[in-house]
Amino acid sequence: MTETTTPAFEQALAQLEEIVRKLEGGDLALEESLRLYEEGVRLSGLCHARLEEAQGRIEALVKDARGAVTDAQGKPRTRPFDPEAEG
Repeated sequence: MTETTTPAFEQALAQLEEIVRKLEGGDLALEESLRLYEEGVRLSGLCHARLEEAQGRIEALVKDARGAVTDAQGKPRTRPFDPEAEG
């Protein structure tokens, strides 16, 4: 995979898990460990960004009629499901 190719979330997570396994094994040379660590940091950032994007999309879907997804204390709003109110 090249630097210009952006993997899907699941693929990036699988690559990150493989990197962690290799680093935990402790059988790598220092330079290879550093290279893998740098790649792991990149993949971690990519996964984090994708999760934040997904969270934003979910929040947009569950906004209430006033457009708020949190209460006055900043906690997520929760309410029982009412199929008649959703209609």
